[in-house]
Amino acid sequence: MTAVPEPGLTEREMIARAVALRPALLDRQAETERLTHYPKDTHDDFVNAGFYRILQPRRYGGYEFALPVFYRVVVEIARGCPSTGWALSLTAAHVLQVASVFEERAQDEVFGADGDFRAASTVAPVGVARPDGPDHVVLDGTWPYSSGAPYSTHYVGQTLRAGDPPGPPVLFVAPRAVWTVLDDWHGVLGLRGTGSNSIHMEQARIPAYLTRETSLLDLPVEGGSVGSELHGNPMYAGRAPSFFHGELAAIMVGTAYAAADEYARAVTARPLLLEPDRTRAELHDYQRHLGEALGAIHTAEAAVRQTAEDWMEACRRNVSGEAPFTTVEDNRLALMFLTAGRMAWDVLQGILFRTAGSRHARDGERMQRYFRDAATCWSHVGPGMYEPLLRRVGCDRLGLPSEHIPLIP
Repeated sequence: MTAVPEPGLTEREMIARAVALRPALLDRQAETERLTHYPKDTHDDFVNAGFYRILQPRRYGGYEFALPVFYRVVVEIARGCPSTGWALSLTAAHVLQVASVFEERAQDEVFGADGDFRAASTVAPVGVARPDGPDHVVLDGTWPYSSGAPYSTHYVGQTLRAGDPPGPPVLFVAPRAVWTVLDDWHGVLGLRGTGSNSIHMEQARIPAYLTRETSLLDLPVEGGSVGSELHGNPMYAGRAPSFFHGELAAIMVGTAYAAADEYARAVTARPLLLEPDRTRAELHDYQRHLGEALGAIHTAEAAVRQTAEDWMEACRRNVSGEAPFTTVEDNRLALMFLTAGRMAWDVLQGILFRTAGSRHARDGERMQRYFRDAATCWSHVGPGMYEPLLRRVGCDRLGLPSEHIPLIP
């Protein structure tokens, strides 16, 4: 057992800490892009605020707050800096999968005596795993797009068993000592400060109990899991794909809010050419543009919050025996999250960026940064699942099989 740093901290207080950090994150945006990851001051702020421990089990020094709290924090952090929100989310999130499917011995080792745990990951299986005696596994490979790698204490990755043909997928947790971060996160359009570097392992030897023959896209949780029993919390018996889509939706909503904040600032500061004593904020068109955008963003955020509650309820019903957390339910929740993210993207690029004016498309302008970040987010493999998820949900409703429809090409 590891002591919780602040046992009396409330969910409301946790969210308030994220809101309070927004001004500092705004000031650090350019530095974050220059470094290609958020600065140490931001990392220290996150450690002190407890953001990395939101979903972590109390047994191991976490707060074990519910999923809606995590997403609300991500929205607020992304509103201050989208790259930072992305990196925080994609390192603080994977504790949920580790705490769900790995045995107690593995969790004892991974979370350690102080509960210091942050894990980058990537969804695609890369490299190979070879047995090294009866009790160890050796990993070799380079895992790209490992967001948050610079501050991660562990890596949650997927690979394949060595063989011809390769064996089944292997999920693993590797401590920082056995891998290196490559300096290769450069030249991207947006999300430049996410620290999405590649992770390299060469003859990385880890205990076999830090591996599981399973996939992040199909964790064995129906009826409960190792984690839900160990921690007495059904949150640790949830399907991962919809959860991951919720992360992206929260980031997109936060980025859209950031663009709306910048839009309000820009039109208030922009005098009219022919009436310099007035500003664009006084014109009906700009008022309407901002109102339409905010209406959609508020709705998207409401969808994220409610879908997070639905995800928690699906976990509860799964563990109680009322209804298993099936891939059909996972498809439904994932599509809801994706639709919320799409709403935010549509108004960011179609209203806020389009009508802000070309001066805000220049290098160094926050509106340009938000557009680049959101466009890059929308090119991620997650939003790329939109069309196959549409088919899956349609087939599910029609009573037709849907699992044969691949989510990743």
